[in-house]
Amino acid sequence: MSVHHSSSGYETGARAYVKGRPSYPAEAAVWLREVLGVGPGRKVLEVGAGTGKFIAVLKQCGGEITAVEPVAGMREQLVPAFPDVTVLAGNAESIPLPDGSVDAVVCAQAFHWFATAAALQEMRRVLKPGGRLGLIWNVRDERTPWVAALTAITDPREGDTPRYRTGDWRRVFPAPGFEAIDERHVPHAHVGSPDDVIVKRTMSVSFIAALPPEQQAEVERDTRALIAGTAELAGRAEIAFPYETVMFAYRKV
Repeated sequence: MSVHHSSSGYETGARAYVKGRPSYPAEAAVWLREVLGVGPGRKVLEVGAGTGKFIAVLKQCGGEITAVEPVAGMREQLVPAFPDVTVLAGNAESIPLPDGSVDAVVCAQAFHWFATAAALQEMRRVLKPGGRLGLIWNVRDERTPWVAALTAITDPREGDTPRYRTGDWRRVFPAPGFEAIDERHVPHAHVGSPDDVIVKRTMSVSFIAALPPEQQAEVERDTRALIAGTAELAGRAEIAFPYETVMFAYRKV
């Protein structure tokens, strides 16, 4: 499976990704335990683990964690942050694990990159009978006007980059060998300085990080101008970036 060209931005943007991306709400750990069965004595695989943002949530639940990540720049952030996690180079259509070797597969902020029938069947291959597949995303809440204005800065530059918001990932469902068992939507917020949760978040977007330097500078300039011109953001040491966390679960049948 080839990696989409926009993901090249993660090679250079991995550090911004660590600071700029939100963590996950407490409900995510509840979902992992109650719906996906993650816990002590269980084996869980995260596909497209990135820098390990979701690994911290998996560790709250216990069990043995394996992470697969195709982008070397992301693995360079992931490995030192979680030395007790098995980190493998690989992708969703070529997972370097045996058949029926894990109890759960999780894709956090990633499934839209590899939403293909082949990837789903590869994830099904490594799942034990009755194993669970979980998909989770933090999605910007554009009901807040300044968040919608931020989207207007970034999205004209997205090109053909796969994204959750397009809904294209849904086309692979219903999928042979899987049944849908759960869907959840919960409010969430990323609290921090405007520089961290807005500027670094924006510059960590794959297709922004892949732009030529002068175009990246333009995006950053426009983003900082938005902050300066928005009353609830300007001059604030700390703000809350609103998100909705969405979770979908499937059982291997």
